[in-house]
Amino acid sequence: MPKAGIIYNEIKPAACRIAMQLKDELTASGWEVCTAIGEGGILGYSRPNSPVCHTPIDSLVPPGFDESMAFAIVLGGDGTVLAAFRQVAPCGIPLLTVNTGHMGFLTEVYSNQLALAMKNLLDGDYQIEERAMLSVRLWREEYLLWEALCLNEMVIHREPLTSMCHFEVEIGYHAPVDIAADGLIISTPTGSTAYSLSAGGPVVTPGVAALQLVPICPHSLASRALVFADTEPVTVYSVNPHRLVMVVDGNAGCYVLPDDRVHLERSPYSARFIRLQPPEFFKILREKLGWGLPHIAKPTSVELP
Repeated sequence: MPKAGIIYNEIKPAACRIAMQLKDELTASGWEVCTAIGEGGILGYSRPNSPVCHTPIDSLVPPGFDESMAFAIVLGGDGTVLAAFRQVAPCGIPLLTVNTGHMGFLTEVYSNQLALAMKNLLDGDYQIEERAMLSVRLWREEYLLWEALCLNEMVIHREPLTSMCHFEVEIGYHAPVDIAADGLIISTPTGSTAYSLSAGGPVVTPGVAALQLVPICPHSLASRALVFADTEPVTVYSVNPHRLVMVVDGNAGCYVLPDDRVHLERSPYSARFIRLQPPEFFKILREKLGWGLPHIAKPTSVELP
């Protein structure tokens, strides 16, 4: 019996309704169906009185989800997609992402296109696009305090974000660099259209094997965004007398104390997107962010009498 999964945003009525309909339809067609909610991929936050909140990366896989699963369907917005990939990436399960949210930058189809999408999916008429993910870990001396899979970005900043922070950053075996800024972003190509873009970083197409470092409001004309090979690990040290906050993919994080270090490297797991048409990144940029739209035609000049 073939096996499929459904992950849905449990606080969206439309996502819940469609999830139950899909489960019934797939079950009637002879599929074994496992369901999970997107909340399972949202990591906890450490607190000052409980600084250790270590959820191992592999432990987020929902019950019943494993390497034998042909595909899973995600119903929600971009946040649900990010959470779902943290849940299934260790198993290599490809995801069909269905937008029941707002922006839907990471989603493949809208809910009103689902009937045709399911036909293509069950016929095997699709491609799989793999995107890089990061493993983010917080260390205090030799103790691992926190870790997460990251598809978009890691952000580290002061709490509250009111004044300058100082960072020492080591990339691969290069000499450390000092950065003074409101915060720091380490982004994947997928995340280059998220917070990194808002902070002035470049857009990086998904097929480029690169990461980028983007200071947030740097206090130097020399501190600009840096793009580097994703084969090089990154270690960030906080050179501050006070604690900072680290957030991964916008919905999970922990405190970073002065003696802590944050280590990032490309994960052995990747995000596997099901594409019903050949991936067209520029089309998505144009439709979602308005990039490269034709200029408005200039009015025809009129000769004055």
